[in-house]
Amino acid sequence: MRFIPAIDIIDGKCVRLTQGDYSQKTIYNENPLEVAKSFEDAGLQYLHLVDLDGAKQKKVVNYKVLEQIASQTALNIDFGGGVQSDEDIQRVFDAGAKQITGGSIAVKNPDLFESWIKRYGSEKIILGADVKNEKIAVGGWEETSELHIFDFLEKYLAKGIRYIICTDISKDGLLQGTSVELYQKILKKFPDIHLIASGGVSCMQDLDDLQKNGLEGAIIGKAIYEGKIGLNQLGKGYSK
Repeated sequence: MRFIPAIDIIDGKCVRLTQGDYSQKTIYNENPLEVAKSFEDAGLQYLHLVDLDGAKQKKVVNYKVLEQIASQTALNIDFGGGVQSDEDIQRVFDAGAKQITGGSIAVKNPDLFESWIKRYGSEKIILGADVKNEKIAVGGWEETSELHIFDFLEKYLAKGIRYIICTDISKDGLLQGTSVELYQKILKKFPDIHLIASGGVSCMQDLDDLQKNGLEGAIIGKAIYEGKIGLNQLGKGYSK
């Protein structure tokens, strides 16, 4: 299973939110590049980089942070947050992202998102499924739609999507465990997808549980920043 540390950016700084609430923000480091280098030094190969300003403003804002990290580390970066136009996605790939994660755009402008899947291929486009009570949330999690997670996934699997990051907003940032039951239901219905868990990872046992249930990867944020999981533990783990 892939261990994927996360860096969330507001005002160019490394932060974490609790349950997607911008008013519950903790700044962990003023220098995201420093954080990314510490991940690389520990032997990690992947990075989930989220532009929270971009998610709110509906355009990519912190692409310079992406550029810095991509040019000064060898991390494989997937970038999300504010990728809302052809210009945005081109800028993000030009800045060094290996993949982009599209969530709100896949709900609000499906034609554009589908055109990206066709243009860039399913290896480069990840579907971001942010979930609250099994319904899809958008816009930096500030809005919940009436779209059910299964319907959302079914639609995009038919369009060629294979990589999915599924975040249970109710778990995110609480360090109280992941939504294993939700992921089990998804994988039972869609056994061929590459499902990446996000939200709630609090300890190595959570990662073991996800691995046993067939997850492709897990995104780890607050547990790293709060010292619940050591980078040396992740670095020794298996990442492909």
